[in-house]
Amino acid sequence: MINVKLPDASVRTFEQPISVAEVAASIGPGLAKAALAGRVNGKLVDTSYRIHADVELAIITDKDAAGLEVIRHSSAHLLAHAVKELFPEAQVTIGPVIADGFYYDFSYKRAFTLDDLALIEKRMTEIVKKDIKLERQEMPRDEAVRFFTNLGETYKAEIIASIPSNEPISLYQQANFIDLCRGPHIPSTGKLKVFKLMKVAGAYWRGDSKNEMLTRIYGTAWVKKEDQEAYLHRLEEAEKRDHRKLGRQLDLFHLQEEAPGMVFWHPHGWTLWQIIEQYMRDILNHGGYREVRTPMVMDRVLWEKSGHWENYRDHMFTTESEKRDYAVKPMNCPGHVQIFNQGVKSYRELPLRIAEFGSCHRNEPSGALHGLMRVRGFVQDDAHIFCTEDQIQAEAGQFIDLLREVYADFGFNDIEIKLSTRPVKRIGSDEVWDRAEAALKASLDAKDLHWELNPGEGAFYGPKIEFSLKDSLARVWQCGTLQLDFALPARLDAQYVAEDNTRHTPVMLHRAVLGSLERFIGILIEHYAGAMPVWLAPVQVVVSSITENQAAYAQQVESALKLAKVRAVSDLRNEKISYKIREHSLQKLPFQLVVGDKEVASQLVSVRTRKGEDLGQMSLETFISRLRQEENQRGRLV
Repeated sequence: MINVKLPDASVRTFEQPISVAEVAASIGPGLAKAALAGRVNGKLVDTSYRIHADVELAIITDKDAAGLEVIRHSSAHLLAHAVKELFPEAQVTIGPVIADGFYYDFSYKRAFTLDDLALIEKRMTEIVKKDIKLERQEMPRDEAVRFFTNLGETYKAEIIASIPSNEPISLYQQANFIDLCRGPHIPSTGKLKVFKLMKVAGAYWRGDSKNEMLTRIYGTAWVKKEDQEAYLHRLEEAEKRDHRKLGRQLDLFHLQEEAPGMVFWHPHGWTLWQIIEQYMRDILNHGGYREVRTPMVMDRVLWEKSGHWENYRDHMFTTESEKRDYAVKPMNCPGHVQIFNQGVKSYRELPLRIAEFGSCHRNEPSGALHGLMRVRGFVQDDAHIFCTEDQIQAEAGQFIDLLREVYADFGFNDIEIKLSTRPVKRIGSDEVWDRAEAALKASLDAKDLHWELNPGEGAFYGPKIEFSLKDSLARVWQCGTLQLDFALPARLDAQYVAEDNTRHTPVMLHRAVLGSLERFIGILIEHYAGAMPVWLAPVQVVVSSITENQAAYAQQVESALKLAKVRAVSDLRNEKISYKIREHSLQKLPFQLVVGDKEVASQLVSVRTRKGEDLGQMSLETFISRLRQEENQRGRLV
């Protein structure tokens, strides 16, 4: 007898081995029709998977997140099937699921075009209508290599040859198309209802620029048509909000080929940068951090001792002087340990919080660079806390409070939190890991926060908490981190004198709130579509005269605003006021003050908001008071 325990704790008993699909059918025809896959003892399997012993089983449908992943995975195979039917000479390589969709890389005598995509999508629809059954089979590795070699699929053969010989190779077949895959997949192609091919791009085989350039076809797939339409709408909005486009429009920054991955900040952009940096500096000072500055270039010897030279060398810019090798720092941690190591530290001085707006450089591949979001030169709001094990929970709790306040001020209230625990390859005893993970967990629970466990995804040197914020388009950006490090302080000889007068190695907490300031500014630009809250706006107010007769008064108003530390400019051009208003609206300035003869006579200003609201006339003092109120609410107002 085989007992199958279901998610509602009920148990169904069967006299002989049974498939997941058959279990679903025994529950009801509706579930049998909806079943996409199964989860057997926590592992995703096909509905054809046969159960031979007592198990816990969940039937996966399109209502489950895992169901959508199976749909997208199967859609990638559907894409490859259609390409092979239309372009038999094309070779298939890899086709994984990605955020919001999937892609597949192909080797073909030419790059695919947008016209090709229309034909491929049409053929995919035809295959779906045939409702072709997907069948799984296994094959010994060497036999699978020969099989795909005989098909002319040399890339698949190469992938399989790299798999250990003792691992069975699983293949999936739908009609005349067969592909290598671990699975699971949907039962038949008819389950794929909503999909769309999005774009083509180039991609090197195995990501190596020395290899052949392949054509990558991107697609998206969803459960419901309205979900896909909402996604496409978000993409349209994201295109409008592209920080690179707005960066040019608002005159914030630019990038150019002579300095790939490095940012040229214009006056307005640098004003925004300084506002953010000073805000964070005030937050850090209030939080008990001591700001430092460490060298940009340090000797190779230090990077070897820290382990970066061995493990991170390819991402480091290097130089040489007087027969000594140096590296431009890719991170600030080793430099902060050097500051800690100056002089003998007592346990009474812990926790010691060291912060730096550290300028770092990483040799990112040119193909991975993307505006402010992925650069080679960047500044981190970096800090390291040196403390004892007993202080971890309190420090983590204090950091969580600080981070939540900062994100709220910038207008981000929806935060996803993950606790990443010990990986297989790690240093330190299980006892130390137990204490460290328990301290982080306790710090999260004490704040009554919803968080997810991310097992096995911690760094080799310690567990970590990751904080991701959700923007106005519901996109998730991982920004904040708190990482425990038992390794680097020991490698770099950091010690403190304990209460019993013995020497101990401190725990080092790596922490960042914004992460890269460049990337965070890019996120802000897209989150607000360039219309920054008053406190962040590089120019908060423009004073426009209607005619030349009011030029002196407009300048007087501008001077009074600047004296009150309002970021203001005046527009005295001999242009129609409607033209000026429209132009400044495109620059997304929070307030426009219009002055004509009536305003001069009454010593008032007419106020317009960024949204086009006419607030009427008011005194400059009243306006400044209103601006200050909005400014002090920061991003919490929006």
